[in-house]
Amino acid sequence: MNTPRQAAFAPKLWTVLRNGYRGGDFRHDAVAGLTVAIVALPLAMALAIASGTTPDKGLVTTVVAGLLISALGGTRFQIGGPTGAFIPVVYVVIAAHGFDGLVLATLMAGILLVFAGLMKVGALMRFMPQPLVTGFTSGIAVIIAASQLKDALGLPLETVPAEFIPRIRLLAAHLGEANPTALALAAGSVALIVGLRRHAPRAPGFLLAVLLSAALVALAGLQVDTIASRFGGIPSSLPMPQWPALSLERLLALVPAALTIAFLAGIESLLSAVVADGMSGGKHRPNTELVAQGVANVASALVGGLPATGAIARTATNIRSGARSPLAGVLHAVFVLGFMLLLAPLAGYVPLPTLAGVLLVVAWNMSEREHFMHTLRAPKGDRAVLLATFATTVLVDLTFAIEVGIVIAAFVFMSRMADVVEVQSGLQLSDGDDAPEDLTQRARVPHDVQVYRISGPLFFGATGRLESVLDDAATPPRAYILRMGQVPMVDASGVHALKTLYERCRRRGTQLVISGLRAQPRRTLARMPLSDHGEGLHLVGDFEQALALVDTLHPAPATPATLP
Repeated sequence: MNTPRQAAFAPKLWTVLRNGYRGGDFRHDAVAGLTVAIVALPLAMALAIASGTTPDKGLVTTVVAGLLISALGGTRFQIGGPTGAFIPVVYVVIAAHGFDGLVLATLMAGILLVFAGLMKVGALMRFMPQPLVTGFTSGIAVIIAASQLKDALGLPLETVPAEFIPRIRLLAAHLGEANPTALALAAGSVALIVGLRRHAPRAPGFLLAVLLSAALVALAGLQVDTIASRFGGIPSSLPMPQWPALSLERLLALVPAALTIAFLAGIESLLSAVVADGMSGGKHRPNTELVAQGVANVASALVGGLPATGAIARTATNIRSGARSPLAGVLHAVFVLGFMLLLAPLAGYVPLPTLAGVLLVVAWNMSEREHFMHTLRAPKGDRAVLLATFATTVLVDLTFAIEVGIVIAAFVFMSRMADVVEVQSGLQLSDGDDAPEDLTQRARVPHDVQVYRISGPLFFGATGRLESVLDDAATPPRAYILRMGQVPMVDASGVHALKTLYERCRRRGTQLVISGLRAQPRRTLARMPLSDHGEGLHLVGDFEQALALVDTLHPAPATPATLP
């Protein structure tokens, strides 16, 4: 029975509402949405500040992008907004192109994501190798932690380098200027969050840390940087949409940043969707999710927000809080908007060391230390992908890290596939399983006929095995039987290797019989024939037919080699 094809855009919320949505579901969604909003509120401000911009940008992103990701997404419980993975990207883009450049790059990334979803690229994301994702994520965690040391220590530095090693050197040089009060607030926040997570996991640790430290600063007059002292507070309204200034030169300059943002948003949102599926037993729609991520990033850019994607921790909180539908994510955005409008005057008291402590916990949570250590015990190819991606993420930049990781992973994969391919000689078995008639077939192979069997995909990484076949024969046989029943695919390089083998057979006067071609190799050879005339070349269905054929064949006339 044919299963219906999934549309490129089919939001889960529409499906839920069409199938029936009751008042009891709304109550559960409202409770879950409020719970997630309490978690998202301090994170949004902390992530924005760590990215090199103002806290209101994080709140705007949470409201606008978070609402659209839930309303239009292909995941029942996805919570969207700014995430830690974007911190190093956003910081570098702002440093190089200004905040206007970030807005344009986010807009471009959103358009790319919409296009990718409509082209049904979402299903291909599952082919991303796990060592690359782990190395990438762990590297981002290190960058986030390093970016928070200045505020956690209360160092009086106006700016710090974006690069990891210069940043660490500068911080180390000014370590003696650390503010003990700031350090105490950061350490206390980390201790409170970790302690509550261990002993009272339902308590909103992030929000409690922010509220208690803000109250302490306001009542005790602690001398530390706050949101008000550095940014002047938070606006109590959403900005109006505004189209960024466009120019061809600026667009071209921002292409790498847009590609990186789109890649990060796509990967993290689909990883979050997979986690949500595992926790809820559901099944997400990857292409719809990419379209929703794209629309959300376009909208976030138009209101001056940050890049957004699915947030794994907030999505997990949503599920644990009893969410029933995507409406919980929509309500989470509405609640954050309410907090933003009502509590904006009080947000100025929030100390930056506390937000740094919040992000240090976030960095630790996303470090994937268990996966990292586990992958270090994997085969050396996987270790190479992991360590190269991790090192380039930390020491160079995220775009280069993605490129390096994908290239190394591709070479590792090709090497492994080439190792799988075997060209075995002297095998006179049938193309199927062993059977009693095999002994008869062995006896029927003439002494002047040689049999080879290829196992595995015949692609460009494995053609060298085939090219050595004729080199093994001291005297050219009357015929070669090349059994290809265990070859699932042949690419252009494989066809070239077969053609080279055929030409060498012609020059030596040897007939070439190919048996057992499967569907893909047969189609490929039909489109890319080995010979225009087919002299001395025979394609048969199985080994039995090949044996019957060679009994009737005479040596082909040798063809002298021609000079190029």
